[in-house]
Amino acid sequence: MTSFTGLFQNPLFAAQTKKAGKHCILLWLCGAPSQFETWDPKPGRPSGGPFRSIPTKIPGVHFSSLMPQCASIANKLNVVRSMKTAQTEHLQAINLLQRGNPERAGFTRPTLGSVCSQTLGQLDSPIPNFVLLDPIPGGNEFEAFKAGNWAGWLGAEYAPVRLGGDYTQFVEAASEGIPQNDRESRETLRRFLTSKFERDRKSGVARTQNAAFERLKGMTASADLFDLNKLPGKDRERYGSGSFAQHSLMALNLVAHGAPFVMVANGMNWDNHVFQHEIHQMLVPELDRVVFNLVTDLEQRGLLDSTLVIAMGEFGRTPWMNPARGRDHYPNAWSMMMTGCGLKRGIVTGATDKDGVDVVEKPYDEQNLFATIFTALGIDPHAEYDLPGMPTFHRVENQASPIGELLA
Repeated sequence: MTSFTGLFQNPLFAAQTKKAGKHCILLWLCGAPSQFETWDPKPGRPSGGPFRSIPTKIPGVHFSSLMPQCASIANKLNVVRSMKTAQTEHLQAINLLQRGNPERAGFTRPTLGSVCSQTLGQLDSPIPNFVLLDPIPGGNEFEAFKAGNWAGWLGAEYAPVRLGGDYTQFVEAASEGIPQNDRESRETLRRFLTSKFERDRKSGVARTQNAAFERLKGMTASADLFDLNKLPGKDRERYGSGSFAQHSLMALNLVAHGAPFVMVANGMNWDNHVFQHEIHQMLVPELDRVVFNLVTDLEQRGLLDSTLVIAMGEFGRTPWMNPARGRDHYPNAWSMMMTGCGLKRGIVTGATDKDGVDVVEKPYDEQNLFATIFTALGIDPHAEYDLPGMPTFHRVENQASPIGELLA
């Protein structure tokens, strides 16, 4: 009789399982893009800036003129124009929008990627269940993007595998220089010592360390998936030469091979306190091209119905300009995009006033957002964590409702 685990070794069964599974690609626009130059333009208003708005495939809906490709597929996207959150500084806001609930002193919640890793992960996949593609793998000036506690109380086995730079050499370096038989002997000894330590000390740390080693071993077996040079040149050209664009193409490839959650970060490029319009004039077209190609490619491969695509930062930008011709942090009224798995398409929900100063229709916060994400992915947003000896925590607190207009 074929064992349950053995089923996953059957290529046909494994392929169908991966195709049927749900995935999430988070385009993390760290530093926070301006809603005025992307999803919620205010042409002709003091807050609007120099760029026009253009009509989209959704009648009556306009995007910034910097986003013509997204405008051409707006009927396949959903935009929330009424995000209203509380944190004004990057570190706190990143934690809020990565974890989906306000911080509770003394406890570290898992991030969205870690929750998806736990709930959507493939039992046998050599591909890590949470991949973070970052052009600055060592982290930047904000602690939330350093080697912090991404997985919280879920444990290190649900932390991201974080990659950046030259992936192939990075991944293959783990298997270079040591003969195969020596690697196997060392691995056997490590497993023995780890298991003994775990039994003797009843240590969860040993268990999570073992999971980390297994993840690295799996990565070496799937190293080709992390090699951009293995992808078709025409696809790399379509996405663009920047690291954010190339990593987004890699995310597509990883999802196509079964990765449950891939986060594509872009450093702090969007934090435009100076020369806002000039810098956004460079950044927004790349985002426009990436979203267009990613959504189009997922649809053509039959993966959009099972893959949730999210594009957001940690807040928005001010409706006014500062003396350095930049826009500052603004959580009071901002926009984000999501589409794919479990969602309707072509929906624009919420609204801001004529200058984008405040939300005037359907304000949504991080809890509404996470309830929507989890529901779309088939994850119970209000499930209670199994945390013996700890206070009660839910994936989304306060029974927060998802954004109903978006759910299919």
